[in-house]
Amino acid sequence: MPIANTISGVRAPDAMDISPSITSLTGLDAINFFLAGMQAGFGPFVAVLLADARWNQQSIGFVLSANALAGLLSQLPGGELLDASRSKRLLVALAASTVGLSALAIALWPSFPVVIIALILQGMTGGVLGPAIASISLGIVGHAALAERLGRNQRFASAGVLITTGLMGAVGYFASYQAIFLTAAALAIPLLAALVHIRSADIHFGRSCGQPNHHAPTPAARARRSSLWTNYSLLTFAACLFLFQFANASVLPLASEQLAYHGGTNASIVISALIIVPQIVVALAAPWVGRQAQILGRRPLLLIGFSVLTMRALLFALITDPFWLICVQLLDGISASVLGVLTALIIADLTERSGRFNLAQGFVGMIAGIGASLSTTFFSYVAADFGNAVGFVGVAGVALSAVVTAWLWIPETKPSNRERQVRLGKPNRANTETPR
Repeated sequence: MPIANTISGVRAPDAMDISPSITSLTGLDAINFFLAGMQAGFGPFVAVLLADARWNQQSIGFVLSANALAGLLSQLPGGELLDASRSKRLLVALAASTVGLSALAIALWPSFPVVIIALILQGMTGGVLGPAIASISLGIVGHAALAERLGRNQRFASAGVLITTGLMGAVGYFASYQAIFLTAAALAIPLLAALVHIRSADIHFGRSCGQPNHHAPTPAARARRSSLWTNYSLLTFAACLFLFQFANASVLPLASEQLAYHGGTNASIVISALIIVPQIVVALAAPWVGRQAQILGRRPLLLIGFSVLTMRALLFALITDPFWLICVQLLDGISASVLGVLTALIIADLTERSGRFNLAQGFVGMIAGIGASLSTTFFSYVAADFGNAVGFVGVAGVALSAVVTAWLWIPETKPSNRERQVRLGKPNRANTETPR
């Protein structure tokens, strides 16, 4: 059954002959579910396993930092590789297998050399796996249907995190912490099975990297890589995501620290709820965000997503009651739904006809990752010197700067049908043109 390829009754030109099979679309759903589940096995669970193995805090912090650094450094090479590769399924298979083997190695041999190598390898897959899912989605459904597809991707990814995190928590409680990573490794099997169900013929190479005039027998050449650095809307969007992540990454650690000091024996339960509740919101809201991005445009939703973080941080500065903290944390689900859908969508808008969609994903991902990496260190010092309330107010100020920057300098990026027809009908025009 063909995907709906019209907007407001007008057939979009990039929707020509797009009729991916139900098998491919279902396979993409399953990949999002199992991939998110595999990746949920890392992060906090790594720290718990290593602490149980009597590692000191310095060693745990070092290997986790190595993992994060590897993820940052892989973003640009991963994007370049995805733009060039005609077999994105193979890249996903190799990266997912690497994650599975890394989890297996950590479970069986939790020694320092093995763990740091495994975490570096797992971190390096970050430059491929997330961007590859967006690229495959664009290649399968085309630009006109990408918003709703990204919303569906987010729904299945959040469902995967919810279910597998609960499963891994139960496995860790009733079996062992090592069993958590054996579970993560085992999820590679259904993921690879789902990957086989995506037909390679359904993934159009030109669409998947935003290649100009990809319907032509001989598509036009891609834009130069340097065109990304002169795409001012893309640079501004990257700056906004830097500010957003610089603020957002510290909210939950600051709240967790506050609960640990004042929450008593219930702190761990409340912290778990703070992690789980936003995922429920994402699973419910992400498809709606995708639809609204196609109807209302990207800009209104983007401003809402940024603004919600400002409100959330200010409320966290005022509230200490665990019940109300959990209620406020629902706002994180709104931001996650909006940014989870709009990040790849806006990048696709801004790089349409450039052939550099995935490289742009890598660039923006690297900038946002730097913001998240700097966040916890900076705001932990602020909170230590001036208190958690001041730390949250500082987070709110940075989040507000992202709102103001987006309001002033990020235009609506959703191309109208007529505008897209004009652009795609004139392949000789400059490929670096930024949509207005």
